[in-house]
Amino acid sequence: MTYALDSGIDTVTFQPLGSDKMMTWKTSLSANYTDGMLILHKGQIVYETYSGCLNERGKHAAMSMTKSLTGLLAEILVVEGQLDPAAKVDTIIPELKNSAFGSATVRQVMDMTTSLKYSEDYADPNADIWVYSKAASPLPKPSGDKGPNGYFEYLQTLKKDTINHGEVFGYKTVNSDTLGWIISKVTGKDMTSLLSERIWMKMGAEQDGYMTVDAKGVPFAGGGISAGLRDMGRIGQLMLNGGKINGQPLFPSKVVENIQAGGDKKAFAAAGYKTLEGGSYHSMWWVMHNEHGAFAARGVHGQTIYVDPTAEMVIVRFSSFPSAANSKIDPTSLPAYQAVAKYLLNKDREK
Repeated sequence: MTYALDSGIDTVTFQPLGSDKMMTWKTSLSANYTDGMLILHKGQIVYETYSGCLNERGKHAAMSMTKSLTGLLAEILVVEGQLDPAAKVDTIIPELKNSAFGSATVRQVMDMTTSLKYSEDYADPNADIWVYSKAASPLPKPSGDKGPNGYFEYLQTLKKDTINHGEVFGYKTVNSDTLGWIISKVTGKDMTSLLSERIWMKMGAEQDGYMTVDAKGVPFAGGGISAGLRDMGRIGQLMLNGGKINGQPLFPSKVVENIQAGGDKKAFAAAGYKTLEGGSYHSMWWVMHNEHGAFAARGVHGQTIYVDPTAEMVIVRFSSFPSAANSKIDPTSLPAYQAVAKYLLNKDREK
C-alpha cells in the first residue's frame, strides 16, 4: 500500500444524527473510543491513526466483521456454482434436520431471515447468546456441565419461532456459524483454511490473522477474527475493486455485485434499525442503499469496514466503544463517513 496522507481530513465537519451541533472528524475519533482508523482513497492510504493499546503492528478483534468474511466465502461458492442458495439446510447438514435451521434455505441463513427462538441481547445476562458462548468454551467448563459442547452441538438445539423463515431480518450470530458449517460441508475445509487459501494468502496481507475456535477446534465463523488494521483495509479494497487486488482477481466480480444489490428491504425494515433506515442485509454485509451505494462489515463495540464505491473510499475502524450496540455509535459515525466521502470527491473535482 502507498501513502498520500491528507491532514485536511481531521478538520472535516459533519452533523451527528439527532444533534443540532457540528462535530469534526478528529473529535469523533475520541468520542467513538477509536483504537485504529484507516482511510483508503483510490487504493492509497490517506489517513491512518492508532491509539490506546493498538499500534500498526498490533491486531484487534474484528468481532462480527468476521460474519461478512463468512458471507463473502459463501457468496463466492454460490457464484461459482458450488453452493445452491435455494437448498434446504438439512440437505447439506443432516445433523440440523430437527433444529430450526433444518427447514430454512441457505439464502435465509446468509441473509439472517431465519425464524429462531434465540435472543442476542448482550445486556441481558439470561439471553441465549450467553448459553451459546458457554458452549463455545472460552473458559473451562465447570465440572459436571451437561450443556452443549461446541458450536455445532449448540446449533442442533435451536427451535423455530412462530413466524415463517424469510419474513423478518433478525441479527443472530448462530446464523453465521451455521453458514460456516455449510461452507465446511460443501468444500471439505473449515472456514479458517478456506479464508486463508482464497483470500488471505493471495491479497498481499502483511500479517497473519487469527481465529478463535471452540473446544473441538471449530472456527468461530460469527466473530472470531483478530487482524491488523491495514489487512482489514485490504479486505475493503478487495470489495471496492470487485474481487481484484493488486491487479489479481481473487473471485468473480459478480460476487460483489450480488452483495451490493442488497437483500429484502421489507424484512430488514421489520427489524426496526433506526440508524439504518432504508438499508438491507445480504450475504452477511450491511447494505446502506444510500446515494453512494455504500455497504459495510460491522461488529459490536464499533468495528467497521465501510466501502463507498462512488468516492472510491474504504474506511476501517477498530474501536472499544463501551456499548456493544452499534446504534449508539452510528450517530457520530455514519454521517462522519459520508462527510469524508464528500470531502474526497470534492478534492478530486478540484484537481
